[in-house]
Amino acid sequence: MSLIPSFFGNGRRSNVFDPFSLDVWDPFQGFSFSTAGETTALANARIDWKETPEVHLFKVDVPGLNDEEVKVEVEDGSILQISGERSKEKEEKNDKWHRVERSSGKFIRRFRLPENAKLEGVKAAMENGVLTVTVPKEEVKKPEVKAIDISG
Repeated sequence: MSLIPSFFGNGRRSNVFDPFSLDVWDPFQGFSFSTAGETTALANARIDWKETPEVHLFKVDVPGLNDEEVKVEVEDGSILQISGERSKEKEEKNDKWHRVERSSGKFIRRFRLPENAKLEGVKAAMENGVLTVTVPKEEVKKPEVKAIDISG
């Protein structure tokens, strides 16, 4: 029995001085944020968007997914849409789950591309759970300036 009372849970801890051994109280325990039994936490797939002089580069964290489970589309000529789905793990009758934190379900992220995006050259590649979408940029033509002689 612990000498320190637990106000944040059921008091189960293996070591009072190890903060990682504590089962922390979850204020949302018992509430369901799911649709048809699947969580939507994957909907917040993390994405970085970087622009270089040559390309727009999107990097998406999709750990555990393969290229068949992720879709990259360009919609209406200016919207980059990245979507996918992680299937829920099958439960066996004799399984005893102690913790379920990995999310399952669908995600979708949409980005309006700038006018200089060259949509014909969009490429996507997946490596080590990171999807990289490369959108090349068109050369922006500088407006021609023509000097006009002033008569006087």
